[in-house]
Amino acid sequence: MSIRVVIVDDQALVRGGLAMVLRVHGDIDVVAEAGTGVEAIEAARQHRPDVILMDIRMPEMDGLEATSRILGEADWDVRVLILTTFDPDEYVYAALRAGASAFVLKDIPAEQLADAVRTVADGGALLAPSITRRLIGRFAERRPVSPAVTRRVERLTSREQDVVIAVARGSSNPEIARELFIGPATVKSHVSSILTKLGLRDRTQIVVFAYESGLVEAGDRDIGR
Repeated sequence: MSIRVVIVDDQALVRGGLAMVLRVHGDIDVVAEAGTGVEAIEAARQHRPDVILMDIRMPEMDGLEATSRILGEADWDVRVLILTTFDPDEYVYAALRAGASAFVLKDIPAEQLADAVRTVADGGALLAPSITRRLIGRFAERRPVSPAVTRRVERLTSREQDVVIAVARGSSNPEIARELFIGPATVKSHVSSILTKLGLRDRTQIVVFAYESGLVEAGDRDIGR
C-alpha cells in the first residue's frame, strides 16, 4: 500500500521538485500540493494523507499553525514532516511541540527524502542525536518544568523513564535493549506504553517530552558522532 503524501510550500518550483523526486518511488503517492497553510488544511481534509511535507514560512497561515490545526482535528493517523532551509531553530522546535514528527532540510538528497517519508510514515524518529541535542536542548533548557509535566512523568515506571531517556539520546530499540539488559520486544512494549500514558504520537514527541520534563538536560552526555 502506497504512502499518501501532501506537499506544502509557498514556492511552486520547490513543490514541483519535491513531488518529482518522490513520484519515482512506487511506494509513495503524492496526492496533493498546497501553497499556504490554509490550503494545507483543506488538502489534508480532502485527501487524508499519511505524511505531510510542511514548510514553515508561508502566507495566510504559517506551517506551525497549519500543523497544529491539522493534527488537532485529524481522525486518522497522519504525520507532519517539517521542511526548512535553515539550521534547527526555535521555529522548528515550536513545530515539534505542535505535533510535527520530524524535520529535514530542503536540500536533502533525493534518496534520503524518500527514506525520510518512509521513516515518518512508519512512526519512526527522524532527528539525528547531535541535532536533537542542539535543537531541543537549546530551547527546552530555558523552560522551567511545570507541575503538570511533573505529574505526567510520575505516570511512568522507573524502567519506562529509563527508556524515555534512552530514546531522547538517540538510541534505537536494539541499542536500548542492550543498554538496559532487556529484550527488544520488551523495549517495544515499553515505548508503546509510554506513548499511551503520555498521550504522545511518536518517538520524536518522546524526545521533546524528555527535555521538557527534565529527564534529559542539554549537555548531560555527549551524543552523536
